[in-house]
Amino acid sequence: MKELYPGDQGIWVQYLQLALQRAGQQVMLDGIFGSKTCAAVEKVMGSSGKCAVKEAQWNRLLPFLRGYITHEVKAGDTFFSIAKMYDTTMERVMHANPGTDAGALQIGSTVVVPLNFPLVSGEVPYTSLLTGWIIEGLQARYPYLQVGTIGRSVMGTPLWSLQLGNGPVEVGYNASFHANESITTPVLLKFVERLLEAYADEHMYEELYPERLFEEYSLYLVPLVNPDGVDLVNGLLTEGFYYRRAVRIASGFPDIPFPDGWKANIQGVDLNLQFPAGWDMAKKIKFEQGYNRPAPRDYVGQTPLSVPESIAMFDFTRNHDFSLILAYHTQGEVIYWKYLDEEPEGARRIAEYFEKVSGYRIEETPAASGYAGYKDWFINFYDRPGYTIEAGLGENPLPMEQFSKIYKDNVGILLGGMTELE
Repeated sequence: MKELYPGDQGIWVQYLQLALQRAGQQVMLDGIFGSKTCAAVEKVMGSSGKCAVKEAQWNRLLPFLRGYITHEVKAGDTFFSIAKMYDTTMERVMHANPGTDAGALQIGSTVVVPLNFPLVSGEVPYTSLLTGWIIEGLQARYPYLQVGTIGRSVMGTPLWSLQLGNGPVEVGYNASFHANESITTPVLLKFVERLLEAYADEHMYEELYPERLFEEYSLYLVPLVNPDGVDLVNGLLTEGFYYRRAVRIASGFPDIPFPDGWKANIQGVDLNLQFPAGWDMAKKIKFEQGYNRPAPRDYVGQTPLSVPESIAMFDFTRNHDFSLILAYHTQGEVIYWKYLDEEPEGARRIAEYFEKVSGYRIEETPAASGYAGYKDWFINFYDRPGYTIEAGLGENPLPMEQFSKIYKDNVGILLGGMTELE
């Protein structure tokens, strides 16, 4: 954990401020460690004149980022008293401890206590660090959420996968193939959180019962395909070998802003140009555009499937039997649904449904970008519906202020990816 001091700025300070907000302090999420953030730190820590945030302070604040705390049971404790102690609800505590006898808590045992706030933030930029905290918190709050990894990135960061449901029909969603499109990661995580909340409370979500969905479908999500690139763009990666190499790569493309224009993985390979569906044509097009070496964007790599993130997505997909995939990108409020002239059965009907519920336009992929993508390969190899969703409007990276609208626009697509299958 990074030590922070007054005057510091950046993503770490934003995460500190998010934790302080959730601890009840009135601070802005501006990423500036100013006097108000200092006062909030002192108030939460019960100290005066000690604004530094070191390991001990982070340890006290991490529950407000992970969304839960653990409690050692003492004589007389009940789920009700524990919930009251931490200002949460007994129902939340019960959901997080399904194997615990509420009427006979064992002294010395550990109870998971979900804190009383939504876990997935729509206010701060996402990185591998925040994504990992949220996934840990979701699994603690809802132990039936199945969490795994499909591999590791160039820098060794886990590529997380989430599974909801155990039904016979498998569906796969992913986000953040491109480094400057990380607003798509919380879209998937918020969808998971909302479904799990409704499932735990036995409520409907958008007029559907999650219990029914989980019986009929197995939904697999990879919310952060390109963690190293996302960490570079959002300011978590600011030093070391990989950062210096990225700076050198970017210096060869001065017209692309750094780091905001970075789409590639940390080696300078565009992960969505790595799949064996017209890869040679993609290479020809991109080389003619000048992307014939590692670059912040549009370099196809030396061969298809030549970097760990694309290999992991390829293997993950081959190890499942997905009836449909959604690949989330930004921006344009557009849905791409074909590969060349290939049109899987039912793909047009589902695309038109997505258009109706989201307000996004369905379009055919532009020729210059119509090869070697993950969606392209899925359609070409499996002859099943696959969609690239270009969420939001503006210039990447989109500001987090767009998150609420993007999520609202895409709920129908995320649910329809299951319910519209025949």
